Amino acid sequence: MDQPVSIAPPPTREIALHALYEAAELEHCLMCTYLYAAFSLKCSVDEGLTAEQLEAVKRWRRLILEVATEEMGHLLAVWNITVAIGGAPRVGRSNFPLDPGYLPAGMVVKLAPFNMETLQHFIYLERPTDSKEPDGEGFAPERYFTRSTAGIHLTPMGKDYDTVGVFYERLSWGLTRLAEVFGESATMCGDPSLQLCETDVALTGAKRVICVKTALAAFDAIVRQGEGAQENTLDSHYHKFESIRAEYQAILAADPTFAPAFPAATNPVLRKPPRPEGRVWLEDPRAIATVDLANASYGLMQRLLAYVYAVPSHDPDKALALDLSIGLMHAIVPLAERAARLPAGPSNPNCHAGMSFITVRDASALPPGPSARRFFCERFKQLAEAAERTRDPNDPRTAQAASVLAKLQQRAEQGFDLSRPPPYAAAAAAPATAAPPAPKDVPATSVQDGVEQVEGEKLTLLYEGKRCIHARFCVTGAPTVFLANVKGAWLYPDTMDVERLVDIAHACPSGAIRYRRKDGRPDETAPPVNLAATREAGPYAFRGDLRINGSFAGYRATLCRCGASKNKPFCDGSHHDIHFDATGEPATSTSPETLATRDGPLQIDPQTNGPLKVCGNLEITSGTGRMVTRMTNAFLCRCGHSQNKPFCDGSHAKVGFIAD
Repeated sequence: MDQPVSIAPPPTREIALHALYEAAELEHCLMCTYLYAAFSLKCSVDEGLTAEQLEAVKRWRRLILEVATEEMGHLLAVWNITVAIGGAPRVGRSNFPLDPGYLPAGMVVKLAPFNMETLQHFIYLERPTDSKEPDGEGFAPERYFTRSTAGIHLTPMGKDYDTVGVFYERLSWGLTRLAEVFGESATMCGDPSLQLCETDVALTGAKRVICVKTALAAFDAIVRQGEGAQENTLDSHYHKFESIRAEYQAILAADPTFAPAFPAATNPVLRKPPRPEGRVWLEDPRAIATVDLANASYGLMQRLLAYVYAVPSHDPDKALALDLSIGLMHAIVPLAERAARLPAGPSNPNCHAGMSFITVRDASALPPGPSARRFFCERFKQLAEAAERTRDPNDPRTAQAASVLAKLQQRAEQGFDLSRPPPYAAAAAAPATAAPPAPKDVPATSVQDGVEQVEGEKLTLLYEGKRCIHARFCVTGAPTVFLANVKGAWLYPDTMDVERLVDIAHACPSGAIRYRRKDGRPDETAPPVNLAATREAGPYAFRGDLRINGSFAGYRATLCRCGASKNKPFCDGSHHDIHFDATGEPATSTSPETLATRDGPLQIDPQTNGPLKVCGNLEITSGTGRMVTRMTNAFLCRCGHSQNKPFCDGSHAKVGFIAD
């Protein structure tokens, strides 16, 4: 999946998967290096920090862990795309430090404690394409080389790239090309139920990939969250690391002896390495036991994540395996922090230990079923027993790890049903009538101006995808009408009572679902009261006789108030991606006047680079329906920065908000 130089190679699924495997390994490696640096940071004044310095270091640790968590979200996004094109996620990776050639020469990845050099390296890794940031001292490539080769090859080969952003641009180009050649349905042929989504885990990358558009959006979100872009520069990984550097430099200027972290080993290893250069062999018995337990927990976490992607969403193993894998992180953290505080051994007297994040030779998914469940139960028991042996009365972190692992062992043994057959056996044994019958006839469908129109007996069902915010009232309230995550026809309006279907359409807050009746009954009409609800950390939900920029826009619409939507003035879900923080419960006005008329046309005119100008009778409510105020004219914030939300306070000018 690479951009052409002179002759574009023919796209293949093999090459696409190879590129996605490298993307997964890259995100995985970055996550581990960030965690390693965070675990080396000091946590109390007893460790040589002043109270003021401690507050700063705690803040840095929180930011680095936020970045690492977001890298995990990127990893899930890459895994979902891999599944979408028919592959199995690459959960494993090479051990640290990475050998030359595994990534481009300028992409050095190794475990190192937090210091100014390591921080500069992080800034360099997350830098925008046009940045002149240098790499951190001590992170020069072992040797310079070129991975790219001339000519066209069937065998997948790594390509060179300067930044992560350039790499993902090439991935996007390659996936688009694959779809152009084979068609979207043939390209996105994987089972969506194997993926993870936001109902499974609270990570921004956990969104099902069901088409090329959603895959490209995932790639774009990864780049924006890393390098930063106009929409989220202040919250990007690059900016977060920059902000830490500025504060770090200021503290050092005031106190040159400031040491925010322990001297954890650079690239610690548990066995005597065949290539000792750039590695620290751990010899202290306590350090070895601690790192061994942390690594084993990390290895089990990888196996569980691989298993999560091997079982479908309806299988109870999926949710349990995911919860257990996340739970293991709560055991790994205290163990990794303890390792950074223990000596490495006599060969390195001035160096501490550190968790090495070793990967087992095979981290692929175990075959779903009783054997995998038994493996997990056995392994949790072994880890819990080892944690008890590692307990140190002088270090509460060992007690914390032991407690977590004991609870996870109990949960695994109670949750995994060893007698339940594997999914394929259960499917083979199930009678043919077990599954609900699929609709026999595919209704006539057409698309006009981006609106899908499906003909039913008593109504025409309309769906406008660009307005959809995935509120899911349709797929949960009418699952036989709205078939989620299927290929081809997905709307079957005649599979439920027409009056109930009309109610489901009215529940759609965005107006993406509408209808035209054929049975003589009236179509949807304007509600008796014009309303605008402020959704918690989300959009405005308008109901009324809506006129947007002078044109009739239906009776329901969700309009962006975070400033990041790419489909302004409508919401497209970007508030999730940027972690928009805005209350859905603004204070009630002290004396809102009762309106003589509560309905009528509601004019909504987005101001260029400014707020929403609203004219008409309107009641603004909280997300829960509580009355906030009543008005006939208002300017509502849509840049996301007003300090007087939901009303505009002029912040759009200060932040340089740009929108039509």
